[in-house]
Amino acid sequence: MFRQSKTVLQKLRNLRFQWQNPSWRFRSTSATERALQYQAGQKIHGFTVKEVVTVPDLFLTAVKLTHDNTGAQYLHAARDDKNNLFSVQLRTTPMDNTGVPHILEHTVLCGSEKYPCRDPFFKMLNRSLSTFMNAFTASDFTMYPFSTQNGKDFQNLLSVYLDAVFFPCLRELDFWQEGWRLENEKPTDPTSPLVFKGVVFNEMKGAFSDNERVYAQHLQNKLYPDHTYGVVSGGEPLAIPDLSWEQLKHFHATHYHPSNARFFTYGDLPLEQHLKQIQEEALSKFERTEPDTAVPNQPHWDRPREDHVTCSPDAMAPDAAKQNTLCMSYLLGDITDTFEGFTLSLLSSLMISGPNSPFYKTLIEPKIGTNFSSVVGYDGSTKEASFSIGLQGMAEEDTEKVKQIIVQTIDEIIANGFEEERIEALLHKIEIQMKHQSTSFGLSLASYIASCWNHDGDPVQLLKISDSVTQFREALKDNPRFLQEKVLHYFKDNTHRLTLSMSPDEAYLEKQVKAEEEKLQKKVQALSESDKKDIYEKGLELLSVQSKIQDASCLPALKVSDIEPTIAVTPVEMGTAGGVPVQYCEQPTNGMVYFRAMCSLNTLPEDLKLYVPLFCSVITKMGCGGLDYRQQAQQMELKTGGMSISTSVNPDYSNMDMYEQGVLLSSSCLERNLPDMFHLWSDIFNSPHFDDEERLRVLVMMSAQELANGISYSGHMYAMTRAARSLTPTGELQETFGGMEQVKFMKRIAEMPDLTQVLRTLPRIKRHILNPLNMRCAVNSTPQKMSDAAGQLDNFMSNVASNKKDRKPVRSDITERPLDPLAAPGSGPSRKLITEPNFKPCQMKTFFPMPFPINFVSECIRTVPFTHEDYASLNILSRMMTAKYLHREIREKGGAYGGGARVGGGLFTFYSYRDPNSVQTLSTFRKSVDWVRSGQFTQQDIDEAKLSVFSAVDSPVAPSNKGMGRFLSGITDELKQAHRERLFAVTDKSLVDVAGRYLGIGQRTCGVAILGPENDIIKKDPSWVVK
Repeated sequence: MFRQSKTVLQKLRNLRFQWQNPSWRFRSTSATERALQYQAGQKIHGFTVKEVVTVPDLFLTAVKLTHDNTGAQYLHAARDDKNNLFSVQLRTTPMDNTGVPHILEHTVLCGSEKYPCRDPFFKMLNRSLSTFMNAFTASDFTMYPFSTQNGKDFQNLLSVYLDAVFFPCLRELDFWQEGWRLENEKPTDPTSPLVFKGVVFNEMKGAFSDNERVYAQHLQNKLYPDHTYGVVSGGEPLAIPDLSWEQLKHFHATHYHPSNARFFTYGDLPLEQHLKQIQEEALSKFERTEPDTAVPNQPHWDRPREDHVTCSPDAMAPDAAKQNTLCMSYLLGDITDTFEGFTLSLLSSLMISGPNSPFYKTLIEPKIGTNFSSVVGYDGSTKEASFSIGLQGMAEEDTEKVKQIIVQTIDEIIANGFEEERIEALLHKIEIQMKHQSTSFGLSLASYIASCWNHDGDPVQLLKISDSVTQFREALKDNPRFLQEKVLHYFKDNTHRLTLSMSPDEAYLEKQVKAEEEKLQKKVQALSESDKKDIYEKGLELLSVQSKIQDASCLPALKVSDIEPTIAVTPVEMGTAGGVPVQYCEQPTNGMVYFRAMCSLNTLPEDLKLYVPLFCSVITKMGCGGLDYRQQAQQMELKTGGMSISTSVNPDYSNMDMYEQGVLLSSSCLERNLPDMFHLWSDIFNSPHFDDEERLRVLVMMSAQELANGISYSGHMYAMTRAARSLTPTGELQETFGGMEQVKFMKRIAEMPDLTQVLRTLPRIKRHILNPLNMRCAVNSTPQKMSDAAGQLDNFMSNVASNKKDRKPVRSDITERPLDPLAAPGSGPSRKLITEPNFKPCQMKTFFPMPFPINFVSECIRTVPFTHEDYASLNILSRMMTAKYLHREIREKGGAYGGGARVGGGLFTFYSYRDPNSVQTLSTFRKSVDWVRSGQFTQQDIDEAKLSVFSAVDSPVAPSNKGMGRFLSGITDELKQAHRERLFAVTDKSLVDVAGRYLGIGQRTCGVAILGPENDIIKKDPSWVVK
C-alpha cells in the first residue's frame, strides 16, 4: 500500500505545480491544509476522529469521524470550494410496496418541533441563498442534501434539516396531503364522489406512466426478490392507499435515528462548527440503538430465471410494431469491495460504451432494436451490484435471436478480450472526470459515495480513484486475461441471471384505471355514513389549513442586505484567429482547455431547419477524414473530454422580435491533447462522412427512441415550448428544434424505409453551418496555456479556411450587435441577429393526448425582454407567485407533483408537472394573477422572492463556463449589474403594476398547451387544437 500512496504524493506535487498563479495558489492551500491538522483519536464535540487522508486527485482532505454516543458516522471533505454541502442519509429498508420511505421523506419536511409551521422546506427555498435543496428516496436509503455559498445560510439550513429529519411533527393532515387520502372530488361538496388524492400518489402514477421506469422497477424487484429490493421503495400507486399514519410514524421511529445515519459535509467552512451544531441541535438528544436495517445478500439462484411484464403502448415509438424490450441481468459482487466495483464498472463500459464496444456491434448495429434496454450496464446502487444488457424497440419474434446474440457476444469477449487502446481511452476519461471542475462537486461526491457507505463500505477508499487505477493497471500487467476471467466468472458461469421481457398491452391503461377504480370502490364500500361524513369534515379541515396564511416567523432567514450588492466581474479578452472573432477567458481550469464555437444559421434555407437537430446529433458520429465512425469515436475518447454540436437559439436581450440562431460546437481536452482535438474538428469541417446509410439509420433510431422516452419525464418542458410557439419568433424556432414538432419529425424519419434523401440533405446543411465566415469562438483555459491555445486555434482556422464561402442570408432583416460592447457599431466583429419587425403574436391552445394518467399544463404570456425596466419586477413576481400561491394551489390542494411560474425569453410562463388536473389548473393560473393584483402579499413575501431570485442569479459558475453568457447572448457584466440593481429596487407597487399591465385578462397574448390523458372537456371545446 505504501508504494501506491507514494505515487499519489508524487502526483500531488505535479498537480500543485500547475497552479502557478499566486492568488489561486493561496486559496488552494487553505481548507485542505486546515483539515490536515486533525489527528486520529482526537475528540471534537462528541465525535472521535478515525482517520485523516489527503486525496490529491480531487484536491481534498477527507476526515472520517464517529459520534461517541450514538455511533453515527461522519465524513468531511475539506476542499477550497465555497459552495459548501451538507447531507444526512439514513438506511431505509421497506418491506412492502406502500412507499413508506418516500411518503416519510415528503412528510418530515412538513414541519418539526423547532419549526412547527407547515412546509418549512419549501419556505426555506425563499429564505435562503441555497444553491441546492432537495431530498431523495433510493431503494435502500433516504438522503437530505443542501448546498450554499453563504456561511450564515449554511447554519440556518442545517438547523432546519436536522430538526426536520430527527424531530418532525408528522401530523396526520400532512400525511394525507403528501401521501394519500380519500376525499370528495370537490372538497366543499359532500355529494361529489370520493377519490384518491395525494402528492406522492400522483407522483408515482406519473412515474409508472414511464415505460422505462416500469421496466427498471420490475427488473430490480425480480432480480433481488427476497428482501427490500423486491419492493417499490417509492410506492406502487395501488399499494400506497394501504399505508396508515401509524405505520408511517413507526417507520420513522425505527429508521430515523443517528445510529442509522451517515453525515457528510463538504467545502471550505470549518468542520468544528458543523460538529458543534450537529451535536447540540440533534445528536446530544439520543442514545445509541442497534438499528435492524442491514440488507442481507440476495440468496444466489442455482439456475437462471425468465419473466415477462407488460406496459402501455407508445404512440411516439419510432416503429409501432416494434415496442418490445428484452434484457438479461446478472447479479454481481458486493459493492463494498471498492476495487472489484471499480473493475466491473470499467468492464461494463468496455462491453457496452460507444460503437467500438462488442455489444454495440452485435446488438445495436444489426438494427434489431432501436437502442439498448432502458437499464443497461453496471449498476452499483444496490448492496450487490448488477449488470444488464438488452434491447428496446424490438419485435417480439426476435426474442430468441437477441438471447443467442448476448450469449455469443460474452463468449467472444472471453476469447478475444479488449484492445489496449480502448482501455487507455477509458482511463483517460477517468482522468478528465477528475480534473473537470463542476459547480456541484459536493453533491456529486455525496451521491457517488452514498450506496457503498450505506452498506458500511469505506467512502474514503472510494475517493482514492488513482489507487484503483494503479491497482487496475497492475492487475492487467500481472494477468493479461484479468478482464476475460471476470467475464467468465460473472457472466458465463453465473446462474443468478434474469431474462426479463416486456411487451405493450393495448388495454394496459384501461386495466390500471379499472384496478384503481376497484381499489377505490373496495375502500368506499367499507365506509359507514359517519365515516363518509368524517372524511368530508377532514377534507374541509385540510382545505382550511392549506388556505390559511402561514406564520413562518419561527424559521431562520437571510435578509436582502445579506446579498452582495455587486457581481464579481469576469474579465475576457477579444481577439481573432484566421479572421474569426475569439473570446479568451483565463480561468483555473485545472489543466483542461474548453473550446466553443457559435456557427450562424442565417444562410440556411428554411426547408432544412427541421433537419438541424438531426445534423447536430450525427455529424460527430459518422466518421471524418481518414477515420471511420469507430476510429473517430476511439480518437475522441482518447484525446478529448467529448465533442458535441447542439442547436442554439438566443433571444436578443432588448428586442422580443430579434434573435440569433446557430449551432454551438463544444469540446474540451487535457492541455497536452490540444492539437489532437483541433485536428478532429478540422476533419469534421473538411471531410465529414455522409455516405453510410446503415450508420445513419442506427443513429436515427436511437435518437427517435430517446425523444419518445423523454416525454413522460419532461412533459412540462414540451408543454412550455409548445405554449410559447406562437408568441415570439424565438418560440417558433425552439418548437421546431426541441418541441413536440421535432419529436414527431424524428418519428417520421425513423419510419422511412429509405434514408438516402436524408443523407443528401446533411452535406447541404454542413455547407451553410460549418463556414468560418459565419462563426465566432470562445476558449477558457489557464493563463499559462492561453497563448498555446490561441496558436492551436489559428492553425485550426487556417486548416478549415477552404470552407469559407460568402452566402446570402435567407432573411433580409439582419441587425448587427458588436461583440465588444464598448466598440463603435460597425467597427469590429458582431453578432448577426434576425429581426422580424412584422411578427404578429397570436393566441393558441394545443392539446396532445398521451398515454399518461396525469397532465403537464402550461400557459405562456408575451411580456418584455431582459433589459426592459419591467423585467426585474416580472422576475420577482414569478418567484413570489410560485412560493406564495401556485405551490399551495397546484401541489398542496391540487395534488400535482409540482407547479409554478418562471420568466425568460420575453415570456411569463406558468406550468404544472404530473398534475391530476388539466383545465382547472389553467383557472388556477388566472386566479394567481388576481391574487397579486389584490395586493394580498407582504414586504416579507417580496424579500423572500428576492432571495430566491438572487440564489439563482448568483449560483456558482464553473471555470469552464465563465464568460459564456456574454459569448452566447451578448449579456455583459455591466448589463447583469444593471439588472441586479433593478431587482433590488422592485417594490410592492411595481409588482401589482406589472401583473395588471402584462398578465391581466385584456392585456395579454397567451399560448396554452396540455399533454395528458384523453379529455372530454377539451374535445368539446372548439377553441382547442387537438393533435
